[in-house]
Amino acid sequence: MHIAYSALNQPNTPTLLSQKFTVDGNNDLPEPLLRYQAYLAACQKLSKEITAIQKHSPGWMPVFR
Repeated sequence: MHIAYSALNQPNTPTLLSQKFTVDGNNDLPEPLLRYQAYLAACQKLSKEITAIQKHSPGWMPVFR
């Protein structure tokens, strides 16, 4: 979680996480927030595969880029 927070908390946008955003059908959200939401959606969709991998490598999580 720290990695995801660090990726969103860029020096030029220090209040990114404290801002209120609404999704109204267009992509008015900043790219880092969209990328983080996509990461969470992918992790949720692939949760069974992640669990299977974690049986062999405890604590493993996909890399957030």
